[in-house]
Amino acid sequence: MIYAELAFEFLKMGLFSIGGGLATLPFLYQIADSRPWFTREMLVDMIAISESTPGPIGLNMATYAGFTAAGSLGGALASLALITPSFFIVLFVVKALDKFRENYLVKAAFYGIRPAVAALIASAALGILKITLLDLPAFKAAESAVDLFKYKQALLFFAIVYLMNRYNKHPAFYIAGAALVGALFRF
Repeated sequence: MIYAELAFEFLKMGLFSIGGGLATLPFLYQIADSRPWFTREMLVDMIAISESTPGPIGLNMATYAGFTAAGSLGGALASLALITPSFFIVLFVVKALDKFRENYLVKAAFYGIRPAVAALIASAALGILKITLLDLPAFKAAESAVDLFKYKQALLFFAIVYLMNRYNKHPAFYIAGAALVGALFRF
């Protein structure tokens, strides 16, 4: 039964997560809320691992989520289910795009999709920031604004944002640095 559920959820994700791997995050949040396979907190770890490993983030996350839910077979099935819609859509689009490339409705549809993709990615980013930088359980327990933030993580976040904008280094450099800082300072 879990394999059918995994296949269905990741087929939906593959079909509707237009915009790349980060666009899968709202779907993964929904799965975390509705299925016992993984939690939102585990999702942050999934993102970190998926970003740090070679390959597309969406596919890496599907593999990780499927593996977490149902072992190796679950990881393989979730990955295959995620990429199947894209495979067939790309085959169709390549054939159709040559024929309709200059069609006004096609151009308008692509311009309409862009804000939706940006909204999906921004929503996912806000969810990650909330889990990573805010400690809502501690805030609710103490009802003190001091307990709302995870200060070490926030400091590291802003330092990396600054460094990325100041110096043009490869993202792997920042990921490795953040992992080192996290290990040294026990994040």
